[in-house]
Amino acid sequence: MPSDGQRFVSRREFLAKGTLAASAFTFSAHASFGADTTPRFSLIGFTKPFQKLTAEQTAELVATVGWDGIEIPVRAKGQIEPERAPDELPKFAEALRRQKRDIYLVATDITSMKTPHTETVLRTMARLGIRRFRLGHFTYPADKSPADRLKEIAPALKDIADACKDLGLQAGFQNHSGRQYVGAPVWDVFSMIRDFDPRYIGFCFDIGHATVEGGLSWPTEARLAEPFYTAVIVKDFYWKKEANGWKDTWCPLGEGMVSRTFFDRLKKSSYRGPIGQHHEYNVGEGQQLIANLQYDLKVLKDWLA
Repeated sequence: MPSDGQRFVSRREFLAKGTLAASAFTFSAHASFGADTTPRFSLIGFTKPFQKLTAEQTAELVATVGWDGIEIPVRAKGQIEPERAPDELPKFAEALRRQKRDIYLVATDITSMKTPHTETVLRTMARLGIRRFRLGHFTYPADKSPADRLKEIAPALKDIADACKDLGLQAGFQNHSGRQYVGAPVWDVFSMIRDFDPRYIGFCFDIGHATVEGGLSWPTEARLAEPFYTAVIVKDFYWKKEANGWKDTWCPLGEGMVSRTFFDRLKKSSYRGPIGQHHEYNVGEGQQLIANLQYDLKVLKDWLA
């Protein structure tokens, strides 16, 4: 029998197999479509720098740092392998909720409904009331027209958006810097999703990567993506001259080129959702790790004050 990654699953079948009509969901407060009494922005951390920790250890660290919750990688070589999501993701959700924290975002490898274990991950999220997930990476092959590549990707995004509508989930496309990444210019992704409902698919907008790519034009890219924000991701960088030329170098928040004016606009926007800290610089281990995570959180809170 084919696996969930070997054939396309129809929307009707997707629902019937799991009996997961949207009305049957038990959402946590932050994931509900209804009235929301939580703070406008939930400040969360991506667990990638400490993804070897257990569920209990992760929850304790998150409480110590002071985040409202996490973005957790449920992907190959992540904190949870996709096929293990039904067993492992509930453990993390329960441990965090005992600390009055939660999972606000799931980082995945999903680039189509045919990606292996997609059904498994999405159904598990829906059962747990975790609404948002981040898509996997899409790239531009060197031997193919970028325009042709976007034509290939667009139908897969439509299928994902349809599945999200059925399940009450929301997919987000993170913009990465780099000539090989679809999403680096932001405009390319916008051209594919502009007619979709942002309740079901949009941008996990990364102001760090947008500044690397946008230079002085990042406010334009931010305004373009703003109606489609599903999450906002923040990290900082500076340009460093090396033997082979200039290199974008990640650093603690507030010590690089990302402008706090982005958050001035964010506060004036209609966006209401998680703001996630990503840490691409060496945050260290033990107490040094906690100190660095708390430092970035303090800067973020200052920028949002």
